[in-house]
Amino acid sequence: MAHETTIPLLPCRSLDDVAPFYQALGFRVGHRQARPNPYLALHREDLHLHFFGMPKFDPATSYGSCLVLVDDLVAIHRDFAAGMRAAYGKVLVSGLPRMTRPRARKNQDGLSGFSIVDPGGNWIRFVARTAPPADDGPTGRLARTLENAVVQADSRGDHRQAARILDAALSRPDTADDPLVHVEALVYRAELALVLDEPAAARELLERAGAVPLSEDGRERLAATLRHAADLAATSG
Repeated sequence: MAHETTIPLLPCRSLDDVAPFYQALGFRVGHRQARPNPYLALHREDLHLHFFGMPKFDPATSYGSCLVLVDDLVAIHRDFAAGMRAAYGKVLVSGLPRMTRPRARKNQDGLSGFSIVDPGGNWIRFVARTAPPADDGPTGRLARTLENAVVQADSRGDHRQAARILDAALSRPDTADDPLVHVEALVYRAELALVLDEPAAARELLERAGAVPLSEDGRERLAATLRHAADLAATSG
């Protein structure tokens, strides 16, 4: 057989929650009905997502998830971020809905990915179709701990465990040995603080990240991370 098409069918409490969120990300409504069963069909180019309404559904307990393989992970994340800024005034990084930023996942053979957690609590996991060329990136203890934290939080959804292992690593005296990884770890820990509803902790972590001395080359290499830090600062108040 050939030319099969698989479309995820995901739960939500209300179509009125889901539709505006995805429309802000550039999706269009292909079909919507209220009776006999609430149903919503959305599409963005070749990406199709369908939803069914369950009035008593609790998004916090959702196990809904799907993988989306894409050729240009950075471009689609950039488009989603722009849509969020236009609709909500900021990139949503905590609560429901929210979006993570692209990061390499060691539990996905190094492929980079990011996730959208939508108003129904569904994890839409975007993954690069191919891995970037191998490089000689950081391999120290803090870098390895950061990789583990990303797996715990971005893949498994265990933000508190990710925070614990990062806190232990950031408390060690050798943390500042690699300033680039130090900033990455602090900014990611601030993101976790916001997801855990700890805005004061997030602000303190972002201040620590901003105080790490960086060369001009280091700032260029961390440009995406520093932009993300600015988004986090706007969210933390």
